Amino acid sequence: MKTGKLIGLLLILSSTGVFVPYTILTFTFNYPNILREETGLVLTRFHAGGSGLIFTWLAFALLGSPLIISSSLLGKQLEKHSKHIRWITTIGIAGVVVQMIGLLRWVFVVPVLANQYVSALLPEERLTIVIAFKVMHQFAGVLLGEHLGQLFTVLWTVFTTATLLKTGIISKWLAWWGFVASFVYFLAQADLLATVIPSFPLIENAGFIGSTLWLIWLILVGIDFLKKDQFPGNSL
Repeated sequence: MKTGKLIGLLLILSSTGVFVPYTILTFTFNYPNILREETGLVLTRFHAGGSGLIFTWLAFALLGSPLIISSSLLGKQLEKHSKHIRWITTIGIAGVVVQMIGLLRWVFVVPVLANQYVSALLPEERLTIVIAFKVMHQFAGVLLGEHLGQLFTVLWTVFTTATLLKTGIISKWLAWWGFVASFVYFLAQADLLATVIPSFPLIENAGFIGSTLWLIWLILVGIDFLKKDQFPGNSL
């Protein structure tokens, strides 16, 4: 398989690999809306989900990992077109990794807290567990997974899209899709700041809309790559 087609296939696999478990979580766990609920309810609902819910989170965290390989392969092919693409590729891969770390808290940390919360007999015990969950969620979820993960992903998307457009590898409409998706995705940072500055203005559904547009963009780019025998001005 030619490198370009391999990149396209991996982009499609990683995108759909994220879409499927995310959709399952929206129906089985009311994610992400459940995160706005009281912590005790979140832990109780999680405990009730059992091992099936844990494996769904594991799939959500890991099935997007082909993006690491596709980003690396694409970055290597674009190095001769941009002197900055190597560190942009590094940022993109780091974005995927920190988002995976953030999601894996639901596999290896939250189950322990949920079990302890449900079995706790004293209010003081439950209060301690609630505080532990909030600290862990703010660090691994908000700081790593959402803030750094999304910010790094936006930077990678913008600079990679600009390079693909400059070389004529993708069309203008597909490039603009990537730019718009990145902008909307970036607006989701307001929701993160609102977790520590309650008066900070919220932008409703920016995270959901931005991430959805971004995943669709990855699929469209992947399909475009699969249709090409050879990219213009490139050895892909």
